[in-house]
Order: sequence, then structure tokens, then C-alpha cells
Amino acid sequence: MSRYFTEEHDLFRKSFQEFLQKEVVPHIEKWEETGTIERFIWKKFGEMGYFGLNQPEEYGGMGLDLFYTVIFLEELQKVNSGGFAAAMWAHAYLAMTHLKVEADHDLKEKYLTPAIDGDKIGCLCISEPFGGSDVAGMKTTAVKKGDKYIINGSKTFITNGVYADFYVVAAKTAPEKGNKGMSMFLVDKEVKGISATKLNKLGWRASDTAELAFDNVEIPEEYLLGEEGKGFNYIMQHFAMERLIMGINAHARSEFALDYAMGYMKEREAFGKTLDKFQVLRHSLAEMVSEVEVIKEFNYATAQRLNDGDYVVKEASMSKLLATKIADEVMYKCLQMLGGYGYMEDYPMARLLRDSRLGPIGGGTSEILKEIIAKMVIDKKEYKPAAR
Repeated sequence: MSRYFTEEHDLFRKSFQEFLQKEVVPHIEKWEETGTIERFIWKKFGEMGYFGLNQPEEYGGMGLDLFYTVIFLEELQKVNSGGFAAAMWAHAYLAMTHLKVEADHDLKEKYLTPAIDGDKIGCLCISEPFGGSDVAGMKTTAVKKGDKYIINGSKTFITNGVYADFYVVAAKTAPEKGNKGMSMFLVDKEVKGISATKLNKLGWRASDTAELAFDNVEIPEEYLLGEEGKGFNYIMQHFAMERLIMGINAHARSEFALDYAMGYMKEREAFGKTLDKFQVLRHSLAEMVSEVEVIKEFNYATAQRLNDGDYVVKEASMSKLLATKIADEVMYKCLQMLGGYGYMEDYPMARLLRDSRLGPIGGGTSEILKEIIAKMVIDKKEYKPAAR
């Protein structure tokens, strides 16, 4: 046991590992090839309670501490499909987090409970074709008309966007107010006026990533999430969780890559000895393992603070910034250690390298994170959570 994980945590990790090996790994190659994750696996995740780890029991969740989520994220990185992992955590921790925090009781019963059960798939729609990291510059609008809102605009790079059953959409209700005129909405896929185009990506091949268009989409006023005008605050509040998730993912895939590279080096011979006996490679591994261990400990400490209710926007930004940078360097070096085999799609490092590259881009680019951190440490800017 460690200071963060109890015996119950360890038992959960072991059972989740076994579940992934039995129910997920046999299908990974097909899903990577087709770019479609079959529906049955969502239901199996739901039946096992994996989508409800941090959700309230009232709606079918388990109400567990954040370190069950940490385990969930870490083990998903070890099936060697960043796309599959992303589809699962984008549903459970991007779309569903907004429902958990901002939706009223009726919407939770209608959408959160089936999302926990794996019967409905959700996605979070923030990035737009003309503004990714610039959330405040968003162009999508939601105009109040009687007892309805009319949504017009487009979103892009949306994980689960093609196959989702519901969308959590950020839109401007008062464009003249800038980021204070932004609101969050829940949109059902059955509503008229929504079209989705699947995007062709370098990595994360198993997940569907969409560009979405909203053309005079009418939704009832009850589908406003939380308060009108508070959308930007809600997004920023949940970004801390998303960025920590991506930091945790990065240290976990780094460990997976290092374990694979070390196993390969123990068996591969050159000049009469195995690769793990060459000092230059040994020392390179020692340095990488050290960096990953340090960022992992920082991620765990930040997860503990988030679990305790602290607002960790600075630490989560640091986590994602450094962990994804380290992960990309680890993938590059581990692939090199495999030589020509590292470049072959039959070996795991090629996909790991491609999948890892999204780390410094998605969920806030490294450049944006550096500016957020600079504002906090140089300009002494304070970010405050939205009032609930």
C-alpha cells in the first residue's frame, strides 16, 4: 500500500486489469482499424460501474474517491489505444462532469443515469474551427426565443461526436459580454439540425472525433445547464480535472512504454550481449524512469488536493504541461531503442508515439498552459471556481 492507494484500491486495479484484458484487448486492433468502438463495450463498462466511479449514488454512481478514477485512467493507457481510452474518459469525465455539477434533477435522471449505465454516450463540445484554445472567442450562439433556445454554430475536435447520444454544448447567450455571456446546454442527438463529420487523425484512431454543425437547433429552456452566463466559469472549473486527467494519462503511458522497452532490451542481443547491458541505453532509461516517477508523484499529490476540494488550476496546468512533454520524449527514445522494429506497426511503439503526440495539443495546448501558469506566478492572477 502507498499513502494514496488502499487495499481496496489495489483490488479494484487488479479486477479492472482483468476486465480490460478479457473484454477490451481482443477488440483493440479491429477498433483501431475501423475507427469505430462497438456499442457493446460501453454497456459492459456501465454494468461494471466504471462510468460511475465518482458519480453520486442517487443516480446510479458509486461516489468513490478520486484515486479510483486515477486507477481507471492509468490502466486504460495500458491497452495501447489512446483512442479507446479517450472515448471512455471523455464520456465519463468531460460530458458527464457537466451533468453531475450543473444539470437539474430531471436532466440527471434522463441523461446522467443512462450515461452511468452505458446506455447513452456523451461528448463535450467547446472547441471551434476558428478557435480551439481561445474559449472566450467562441462564435456559437444560443438565442432565447420564447421557452426555447436556438443554437447556431460549429464545433470541432469533439471526441465521441459522431456516435454520441447527447452533446454538452458551450454557446454565447450574450455575445456582447464576451466570456461572461457564455452558457452551457444539453442537446439530444435526436433534435433536428445537427450534422456530424468524422475527422481523419494521425493518432487516437479507435475513437471517433467529429466536426459538428448546429443549424437552428431548437432545445427547451430546461436544457440550459446551470445558470445563463456562467458557462465560461463552469468550463474553467472543469478544465482543472481534464488537464490533470491528461497529465495522469501521460505518466501512465510513459510507464507502459518504458516497461515494454525494458522487456525488449532484455531479449534483444547485439555484439554478444543484450541491449540492457549497454551503458548509454541503461543511463537513458534511468533518466526517463526518474522523470516519470517525479511527475507521477506530483500528479498523485494534485489528485489528492482535488479530491479534498482544493481548486488546483495551476497545479493541473503544470501536470499536463510537464507530463505530456515527458511522455513524448519517452515515446521518441523508446521507439529508438527498438531500432527498425520501433517503426513497424506490428510493434506497439509506433502507435504509442502517434497517440502520445496529442498530449501537448488537446485540452489546452502547452503554449496556452504556459501562459496560464505565467499569469498566476508572474502577474499573481487568481482563478476562482464558479459559485454553485
